[in-house]
Amino acid sequence: MKIGVLGTGMVGNALATKLVQIGHQVMMGSRTASSDTGQEWLRSVGGKGQIGTFANAAAFGELIISCTNGANSVAALRQASEGNLRGKIVIDVSNPLDMSQKPPTLTFCNTDSLGERIQREFPEAIVVKGLNTVNCDVMVNPSVVPGDHNLFICGNDVAAKAKVAQFIAENFAWKRDNIVDLGDISNSRGTEMYLALWIRLWGKLGTPHFNIHIVRA
Repeated sequence: MKIGVLGTGMVGNALATKLVQIGHQVMMGSRTASSDTGQEWLRSVGGKGQIGTFANAAAFGELIISCTNGANSVAALRQASEGNLRGKIVIDVSNPLDMSQKPPTLTFCNTDSLGERIQREFPEAIVVKGLNTVNCDVMVNPSVVPGDHNLFICGNDVAAKAKVAQFIAENFAWKRDNIVDLGDISNSRGTEMYLALWIRLWGKLGTPHFNIHIVRA
């Protein structure tokens, strides 16, 4: 599959690297076509991927993964161009964190979410929120955390959510039954607000390699 990964940070690097390793065609997008971080990633995968602008990556991908800094995600997707996103599934992995605060806070929450803002801004894209509640190492290798634990997805298109859940299961080795569909895209509010707790757990545990497991009565 051709996959456009928007963002050259830790998350984009982890996802793009894993997808290249298992045989997908991947283009990593950033503000400039030959960013230093993009070139560094390309060298790290032995030249097996491609790099370009946000627009290049969005046009290339049959599937788009948005993992830019949450404060800049909508702007990055604008650069990617609405036409390049039309009719495509966009997996939104970002969280709208204000990193200037200690600990980081959400720039908006409760009555809105980044997932919703992206879907409103790009109504012809098919936005599915997912992978945003775990560290990037856990995203691509859930066995970093022993035992069963859960991921959450949400979005307005039921078929798209099923495809994303299957994609995550097949490519990142998550158990399909451990991926919980929360409902429509407004549920991004809940998964994004979880980051306030996640950050504090990271501080308490001293590692980002943890997750939660839902235990039902």
